Amino acid sequence: MVVDKTVNIKEFNRNRIYMLLRQKRNLSKQDIVQHLQISLPTITQNLNYLLQEKLIANTGTIGNTGGRNAQVYSYISDAKIAIGLDITRNHVTTVVVDLNGDIIHINRRRQKFETSDPYFQLLGNIIQEDIKELDIDDSKILGVGIGVPGLITEDHQTVFYGKILNFTGETLQRFTKYIPYPAILVNDANAAGFSEIWATPDTKNAFYISLSNNIGGAVYIGNKVFAGENQKSGEIGHITIIPDGLPCYCGQKGCLEAYCSASLLADTADGSLGRFFEEVQGGNREKLIVWDNYLRHLSIAINNIRMLFDCDIILGGYVGAYMENYIDTLKKLVASRNTFEDHADYVRICSYKTEAIAAGAALPFIDQFINQI
Repeated sequence: MVVDKTVNIKEFNRNRIYMLLRQKRNLSKQDIVQHLQISLPTITQNLNYLLQEKLIANTGTIGNTGGRNAQVYSYISDAKIAIGLDITRNHVTTVVVDLNGDIIHINRRRQKFETSDPYFQLLGNIIQEDIKELDIDDSKILGVGIGVPGLITEDHQTVFYGKILNFTGETLQRFTKYIPYPAILVNDANAAGFSEIWATPDTKNAFYISLSNNIGGAVYIGNKVFAGENQKSGEIGHITIIPDGLPCYCGQKGCLEAYCSASLLADTADGSLGRFFEEVQGGNREKLIVWDNYLRHLSIAINNIRMLFDCDIILGGYVGAYMENYIDTLKKLVASRNTFEDHADYVRICSYKTEAIAAGAALPFIDQFINQI
């Protein structure tokens, strides 16, 4: 097969120009020449293309050198958007994400999960409501990512393990019966991990722990998900931390899930995780004991991960969002278990704290789009 190198070079230059505008926001042609060392005709041609595609805008002029002022070109962050869903047992959360990866809209509602046509129709209706509220043209919508608490086939089409919601075997085709846009199914922990890698591009290798009502994990090597031979990598919720310990929903005993689920904390405070942490801050003795046990069990899992992967460990999920006041305590517990290091600076709190699962489900569409311009 003969590869047209001219086409490749054109696309390469176009992407460089677009990425520069995305980074700097507002630039003149001369600015772009200085940054990229590309000829002015090439820059003009590519700017015209990006203007035609409505990905950038001509937003005025700058400078006065005695001649004509230089025109300014600006990046349009909402030229395209993607939609992400976070599906849980009792809630549906939708977010709309722009080309920056920023959430521009959140819609969370209580809705019991069902594998039924009315439920899937409701998902379609919710998305249409969001689109209508934001007055988004269909041509701007890149796709819909659906984050679910289950293991997903490599082609993002089928749930092959879905015990949490009892939906093993459910398909993307059913989920998207009423969603007229490109779509994918995504494991919830992988989605949350992707949002974190997006927010911290300097992170190359990391293990992301999703500390939500269910415990999940995602392994990132070279900024890519390591899914494992059978798409089961990172399932830290089911490592054994206490042999023959508390029963887990999976049928085993002693899983991390049984000791570090966010719901275990919330259930001691009338179902409110926020209230639980308020009472911890207030010195409630009962809640402090529960929290100390939680941190102790979590430290075992973190140390095991460090021994296996020797990489940064990122804490996310519902509990991760509350961890800031307690990270030093957790680090001391982790360091006390580490054979080789006397610190745990490799443990950090997630940067992407708001609806990371839903956003992370949407972001693959954004990532693919900006990299193929």
